[in-house]
This record gives sequence, structure tokens and C-alpha cells, in this order.
Amino acid sequence: MNWAERLRTGMHGLAESLGNLLMEAFHYLALFAIGAITAWAGVMTFIGMLEKGHITVDDILLLFIYLELAAMVGIYFKTNHMPIRFMIYVAITALTRLLISDISHTHKPSWGVVMVSGAILLLALAILVVRYASSRFPAVAGPHPRSKARNREDAESERDDASD
Repeated sequence: MNWAERLRTGMHGLAESLGNLLMEAFHYLALFAIGAITAWAGVMTFIGMLEKGHITVDDILLLFIYLELAAMVGIYFKTNHMPIRFMIYVAITALTRLLISDISHTHKPSWGVVMVSGAILLLALAILVVRYASSRFPAVAGPHPRSKARNREDAESERDDASD
């Protein structure tokens, strides 16, 4: 009976290790795909701007959205945590782009402008709450090899982003 229990435990450990390996491989492949698509979209947007011959504020804000998405992928690679703040930054940038586009094309004040401005304010307050909560109630970092910081600045950045 003892040999059967050892075999079951060994098989369970093997299945768990194989599952973890496949899950991490999927994460890496998905992150590489998202990073490559983001870089490709940024390059194509930039080429489109050059072909147009002029650049608008909408175009610049779209490049900032791509930059923030690329930063999210990089932070996830580095710390194995998805920074919620960066998603909120992307949302704020997208709403700002929508607001600027709406105002520059219609030239009329409307309730839509007020609602989008209110949404931007709400998201800014959400960042304030997340930052306060992460400083007041820091997350306990686990002993993950990828989450080790190389220097003091990286440690502070990773601690802040990991707690988001």
C-alpha cells in the first residue's frame, strides 16, 4: 500500500509540474504575441502618419496608448504581475483621445463632453485609490525567481506595481 501512495504522490507532482510548465509557456507565447502585435500596430500607425504628411494630437495619443500597452507587457515579463494602474492609464488616454477628437470635429459643447470628462475624473480617482491602497496595504511578495529586483529603483518600482 505504501508504494501505491508514493506512486500517486509522484504522479500528482509530475502532473502539477507539467501543468505549470504548459501554463507558463502559454503565458510567454501570449505575451510575445501581444508585444509583437502592439509593436507592429505602433509602427504601422507611425508609417501612416508619415504617409499623411501631418500628425494630429489623436495620432500622438494613439502612440501613447501603444507605449502604455508595451509597458504593461514588459512589466508583466519582469514581475509576473499585471499592473492595474497601467490599464487605467490606457483607459484615460483612450478617453482623452476620444474627447479631443470629438471636440476638434464637432466644435460644439455637448453632454458627451461632460460625460467623458467625468469618466476621466473617475478613472483618475481610481488611480488615487489604487496608489493609496498599495502604499497603505502592501502586498506580500512571494519567492518567485522572476520577481527579484536588480537594484533599489527596480525594487521600489516592482513593489509598487506588484501591489496594484
